[in-house]
Amino acid sequence: MAGTSATGLIRNIAFVGHAGAGKTTLIEALLHKAGAIRSMGSVEKGTTVSDFTDQEKRLQHSLDTSVCHLEHDGRHINLIDTPGYPDFMGRALAVLPAVETTAVVINAQTGIELVTQRMMDFAAARKLCRLIIVNKIDAEGTDVEAIVNSIRKTFGSQCLPLNLPARQGQAVADCFFEPADEEPDFSSVDAAHTEITDQVIELDDALMEMYLEQGEDISLEQLHDPFERALRRGHLIPVCFVSAETGAGLRQLLRVFSQLMPSPLEGNPPEFYSVNGEKQAFDVNAAQDNGHFVGHAFKVTVDPFVGRLVTFRVHQGEAKTGNAVYVGDHRKGVRLAHIYRSQGKELVEVPAAICGDICSVSKIEEIHYDDVLHSSHDEDEIRMRKMPIPPPMYGVALELQQRGQEKKLSDALHKLAAEDPSLAIEFNAQVNETVLRGMGELHLRLVMQRMKDEFGVEVTTHPPKIAYRETIVKPAEGHHRHKKQTGGAGQFGEVFLRVEPLPRGHGFEFQNAVVGGSIPGQFIPAVEKGVKQVLQEGAVAGYPFSDVRVTVYDGKHHPVDSKEVAFITAGKRAFIDAISKAKPIVLEPIAKVEVTTPSDSVGDITGHLAGIRGRIAGSDAASGGRVRITAQVPLAELGDYQTTLKSLTGGEGVFTMEFDHYETAPAPVQKELENAFRPAAED
Repeated sequence: MAGTSATGLIRNIAFVGHAGAGKTTLIEALLHKAGAIRSMGSVEKGTTVSDFTDQEKRLQHSLDTSVCHLEHDGRHINLIDTPGYPDFMGRALAVLPAVETTAVVINAQTGIELVTQRMMDFAAARKLCRLIIVNKIDAEGTDVEAIVNSIRKTFGSQCLPLNLPARQGQAVADCFFEPADEEPDFSSVDAAHTEITDQVIELDDALMEMYLEQGEDISLEQLHDPFERALRRGHLIPVCFVSAETGAGLRQLLRVFSQLMPSPLEGNPPEFYSVNGEKQAFDVNAAQDNGHFVGHAFKVTVDPFVGRLVTFRVHQGEAKTGNAVYVGDHRKGVRLAHIYRSQGKELVEVPAAICGDICSVSKIEEIHYDDVLHSSHDEDEIRMRKMPIPPPMYGVALELQQRGQEKKLSDALHKLAAEDPSLAIEFNAQVNETVLRGMGELHLRLVMQRMKDEFGVEVTTHPPKIAYRETIVKPAEGHHRHKKQTGGAGQFGEVFLRVEPLPRGHGFEFQNAVVGGSIPGQFIPAVEKGVKQVLQEGAVAGYPFSDVRVTVYDGKHHPVDSKEVAFITAGKRAFIDAISKAKPIVLEPIAKVEVTTPSDSVGDITGHLAGIRGRIAGSDAASGGRVRITAQVPLAELGDYQTTLKSLTGGEGVFTMEFDHYETAPAPVQKELENAFRPAAED
């Protein structure tokens, strides 16, 4: 395939949803139905295309994303399987920039669950077309009509069935392409067809006039363009029904993919921008045929045997084997020695990656997650608007079981972090502590198991320090003269600076307002270096400093004794002096917590949250007679919340948490932290 005509035949679809919805089995069934695989594998037997790692086979759940593909009705359809555990949501979110369509899979037995709701929200924020797939419609005791009502109540009246279950979930009645081929278990084919037609033609005045005023029938061809517009605008969210186990609805679902879901030429493209001093929009268009290649790396896998494998989506142009491409703002190109198409773990080499397609390259260390690849070295740095992945909040401090493996541990951690956008490594110099942060206890437990199995590194863990921050609340000025005479050449540097608070989350700004050469220009970076030492080490309680602007406006130097080290020390001391006058405070991280619990445990949960300084933001009904409670809680109080919740709900409660904001720590907490802080003695 080549050119935009081939791009128009591609479909990119990410399967998302809560664990247990059957995404992996559904993809396996679709691959088999389309003839992409000879026989259908089993999650229980560890033989599916998508779940191929040892950990996934052992747990019988997806833990990472996997790219597969099939051919149907002349279309090339890329399917991306994603994990459904809340702990691995970051990996699922990372693939959204690579697709036009998000297929949200719902388990007909359990209904709408936590990850279902969150992925719908994230897909909407990314302006992706959304399709809801209700799986397991044949399971005993399911009330599919109630599921449809719940979907429409939760996500809006724009959620409309394209087909309906029939024969107690053993078949599916088509309500769009070939109505009346089956009698549905509830509602009617005519009613569903009319409702979805009415919804679509609202976006086309000419069709609406034909349909409503002239009474003319609307053909599928006439509905196609307004259908695509409705998908792009979120005016329509189609609902389809399947049973991956029996095959009911698979044929209809493949037809929906190939004929109704958008191609790369039709979907809402992701936002790119270039950086040349300031951000400005950068036009990337799948329909452009100007030879300029633009791709985006959305997945990195580091295998101890295969090496580094980077999966990327082509958003413009074409990448051919042997071509040199540029990574971000790097001025040195990297050569694409081999380009592969993935079918799970199986890689098939292809001569080129055309616009709209998803392919992989191996053994290129320069490409990292979220990098933009392009073919023009004349461009400014090109970036894509970041996917807002929740920051990793659950942390453990690591301690090696065997001494002398520090380098081995560091290598293992950085390789694992390179492939997981929800994994972060921190080194706390204050307490000489390496902290691994992830999305939850399961996430980190599996990461440490991989460290042992794949890299031969074993660790023990203990709770880490909480990620407090320090800042100031009012402007102030600081001054320090550093003078040291050692018999020979001395050290001299004097710095005057002022500090002022910045809005929360704005980080650090450094400004040089020195005039007249009172501090020579070559020493200004040394002053900034001294200031940054305090930013890392803290000045009040030993935590990083943030949200502050530092302006150096005066000073003195000596023609002989002034050195870089003198101005580093003077800058550091002047900054500490200013902080002491600027009403320094400690900020504590506040987490947004969502607890889903049986209704009879609500009182216990809210009471406990209030007792750990939590603020209840609200509650609403969840599926299955449960209640979802939202609260803001200091992260310091959530160290063992998983165990507490299990105790309060008899093991039936679940929770998710993500960083929400920083706020001023209460006076007793700040006093305790200050008393525990023992600044290192200065040289």
